[in-house]
Amino acid sequence: MEYVSSVWLGVLVFISIHGYGNIGPCEASSRVIQTPDQIYRTGYHFQPAKYWMNDPNGPMIYMGIYHFFYQYNPYDAQAGNIVWGHSTSTDLVNWTPQPPALLRSEPYDFKGCFSGSTTLLSGGKPAILYTGVDFSDNQVQNLAVPKYLADPYLTEWVKSPYNPLIAPNSVNKIDGQNFRDPTTAWLNPDGNWRMVVGNQQNGNGIGLLYRSKNFIDWIQAENPLHFMNNSGMWECPDFFPVSTISQNGLETSTMGPNVKHVFKASKASTDFYTVGTYNPNKDIFIPDNKSLDIGLGFRYDYGKFYASKSFFDSATSRKILFGWVNESVNNLEINSIRGWAGLQGIPRRIWLHKFGNQLLQWPIVEIEKLRMNPVIEDTSVLMPGSVREISGVNATQADIEMSFSAKTLEKAEKWEANWTNPQQVCSIKSASVKGGVGPFGLLVLASKDMQEYTAIFFRIFRGDNNNFIVLMCSDQTRSSLHLPSSDYDKTTYGALLNVDPLQEKLSLRTLIDHSIVESFGGEGKACITARVYPTNLAMDGATHLYVFNNGSQSVDISKLTAWSMKTAQIN
Repeated sequence: MEYVSSVWLGVLVFISIHGYGNIGPCEASSRVIQTPDQIYRTGYHFQPAKYWMNDPNGPMIYMGIYHFFYQYNPYDAQAGNIVWGHSTSTDLVNWTPQPPALLRSEPYDFKGCFSGSTTLLSGGKPAILYTGVDFSDNQVQNLAVPKYLADPYLTEWVKSPYNPLIAPNSVNKIDGQNFRDPTTAWLNPDGNWRMVVGNQQNGNGIGLLYRSKNFIDWIQAENPLHFMNNSGMWECPDFFPVSTISQNGLETSTMGPNVKHVFKASKASTDFYTVGTYNPNKDIFIPDNKSLDIGLGFRYDYGKFYASKSFFDSATSRKILFGWVNESVNNLEINSIRGWAGLQGIPRRIWLHKFGNQLLQWPIVEIEKLRMNPVIEDTSVLMPGSVREISGVNATQADIEMSFSAKTLEKAEKWEANWTNPQQVCSIKSASVKGGVGPFGLLVLASKDMQEYTAIFFRIFRGDNNNFIVLMCSDQTRSSLHLPSSDYDKTTYGALLNVDPLQEKLSLRTLIDHSIVESFGGEGKACITARVYPTNLAMDGATHLYVFNNGSQSVDISKLTAWSMKTAQIN
């Protein structure tokens, strides 16, 4: 296409005239305090070797190599000095560090190269759209392309001489403090590109829509792609198609029959999404159910998971999701003492549920190659008040899959009419509070005496219409006995699980990795991620794994397999 040659020609001319370099740090120098205590660093979750990391940016596959970019401070374990870190992989499990892809080098990104996306153009050529912050603290949208397309590792990127492509001004009346995070672009049937930038106007969350013929000159559409009143700033928007008849992912520009679209926005430390219909002629997205719109309905994760970014894996026809998992630290100086902060959740495959109103999520299959030494238990009964250890597993680095069922639900407690927030219900009905059918589940990263643990569990309640309500919880209140709550966030998380316990087993998969616990309930209908810092990790062999039932009714375990997990090669 004409666009491809014009972009690369313009950029290469810019290189020859101006060179390609970066300025030094202007805000902070290294403050890392070296300590021998690194017990909370993970074994198979992505994180840089040191310093601060936050949002995932522009994951993609190029010439058979997976690329992962991320917000990174190369000088400190605090937020600041933000550039685009870069790592590559052949399997999404083991990662090799590459030089930063984008450094703060120009007036339009002198205060940071912030979040954005990659788009594969004609011939599979990659392009980065990202937000820069200029000297006046305005957020502007910029373009960068690889210097050498023949390099499968894409170790050098060049910023366009046309940057900034989009900037706030008196004409477009955009608030320059709330204008960021361009999405992956898609090619409309009219032959023009579209992309969305997150925005806020008068407290309303907005996905501003832009059109371009050449990927350089972007024109704002008269109407946003999507908006919602009183929903606050929409960060890190994502917009992509999903199949209604297959679990396979779809390339970003796919439209037509048997296709729905997903709009996702990050706000208030939570990633919300809604499923609906995109009209390419009117350039508008309409949720199928307004009661499930952004902030009202489904979340990718009901715990600590934010600023997520998806991509289409053309090698396997999957849609894959990355999400940032922050530290649960209130005292930020702790990050500097450790010398690192932030990690990424395990990449998740996502697809549309057969009923069409929500996504299912599951850890990518590649992670299973780290499994070893399986412990398999046949069907067993968890009697009321019972606790049983799962022995033979490395309890600090493990993967557990199990299913529960109850022969009768006669003792299910009543769901109160004023219980509108499942997270609050999980706090009230914690793992230590005896119930009817539940709480039952796992105690992970636990001390031998079970005074310290993180609980992932289910409770089953009876609704007003004699239906049953399943609550899934992740309880961190006893995750560490010796770390002060003033320094650490020990929030309890909760979600309602759309499962009929009379007809379906309650499945649970939990990934444990030193200081992160990722749990997938109901075969991926609800996910809860937690960061915890148990003090028993400091003692060899002091971490344990248990199944428990603190209800007054027995439950069956119809499946239980637990694996110790090998350590991946990460950066």
